[in-house]
Amino acid sequence: MVTLSLIHYSNNKYWAFKQMQLLPPRLTKIEGCQFAKLLGTGSGFGFSLWPDFSTYAMLMKWGNPQDATHFFDHSEVFDELNRKSSKIETHYLDSLGAHGSWYGKNPFPEKTEYSGGKIAVITRARINIPKLPRFWQFVPMASRAIENAKGLIFTKGIGEWPLIEQATFSVWENEQAMKDYAYSNIHKEIIGKVKKENWYKEELFSRFNYIKSITH
Repeated sequence: MVTLSLIHYSNNKYWAFKQMQLLPPRLTKIEGCQFAKLLGTGSGFGFSLWPDFSTYAMLMKWGNPQDATHFFDHSEVFDELNRKSSKIETHYLDSLGAHGSWYGKNPFPEKTEYSGGKIAVITRARINIPKLPRFWQFVPMASRAIENAKGLIFTKGIGEWPLIEQATFSVWENEQAMKDYAYSNIHKEIIGKVKKENWYKEELFSRFNYIKSITH
């Protein structure tokens, strides 16, 4: 099981920013947690130059659903986040498989069958520094394309480092809607440039059955 929690702050924003350094070592010690990232978010659709300091994303992979439930219901770490934030939305996901790597490893190699209904996608890229101007030149086009995509329910830009390490989380009505966007002319044009011009030093594309969401 994988969870992605969007943590919203109306106050305590400086405290929230400091957690980008302080919280990750604590997450690695959580029982049953096999992978954890605390990520910043961007404003607007998809990749963004402009950070959203009111929202952070906590991505975690669990050995079993019981470990996830225990963390959200009983851990001091999550209780503190809940008290400091104004709202936390946790999305529960089940891996359909992933291609690529995140710092040299594929964190979501497990493959289950698509169950029908909503599907979630996490994409992540580490951009080659000489290619940064070229990458950001095409970001507005990509953002407009996903904003107008049929079947898109939600999307948010996430990432570890501004400019050079970018990711997106998106939820779609069904697998076909996601594929229609992926194979659209604009998206194919951008992906073609990514490959031909070697924009990315590392990339990951991962799909998930969307199980449920809970607001804490």
